[in-house]
Amino acid sequence: MNILLVEDDPVLADGLSHTLRQSCYDVTSAATATYAEGMLLAKNFDLIVLDLGLPDMDGQKLLRNLRTRQVTVPVLVLTARDALDDRIEALKKGADDYMTKPFDLAELETRIHALIRRSYGNFSKDIVCGRLTLDTLEHRVLADGEPLILFAREYGILESLMLQIGRVVSKEKIAQRLATGDDELGDNAIEVNIHRLRKRIKPYGARIRTLRGLGYLLEEHSDEV
Repeated sequence: MNILLVEDDPVLADGLSHTLRQSCYDVTSAATATYAEGMLLAKNFDLIVLDLGLPDMDGQKLLRNLRTRQVTVPVLVLTARDALDDRIEALKKGADDYMTKPFDLAELETRIHALIRRSYGNFSKDIVCGRLTLDTLEHRVLADGEPLILFAREYGILESLMLQIGRVVSKEKIAQRLATGDDELGDNAIEVNIHRLRKRIKPYGARIRTLRGLGYLLEEHSDEV
């Protein structure tokens, strides 16, 4: 899951980035609204955590700009502004949630998870395909109730497919999800990981179909071995 953290306090940004990465999120930090807007053009994100007190533009204006351009990524406002008027204004401009500083880290992570889950239409913490279960709270895949051991890229691909189960996921979207910093994942690397992943999940009633020119589709299958 890719999160864009728009926060100009370097200490807070570093601390939050470190914590969220430990929870298996890929975090991109932006200290200004201008940089944040550039990153949104370059990469797909699953959530934006937005401070309102940015040095080059008020966060409320950035939020309005995003929604005017029909950017539908969920936005969680995280700010020191605790006035009711600020909260109402942010929600009117398109914020999906609003938290004030200081905040409880566990609550923040729970809200982040809930917003991402809701954006994919998944209101349960578990997503099932065949005898595989994606535990979206613990960031793990279970096979017949036991943890399925996967490499990081294999897990990232399988998570992407299970979150969009029944829908086609493009190779480009998978590459964007697995990219770290300036390190982009090439087509060959994706295909190699898909090949390995097919073998790992086939015994559990799930398969990955390739749709030429479109991407990949995860579905159940009955010819278990």
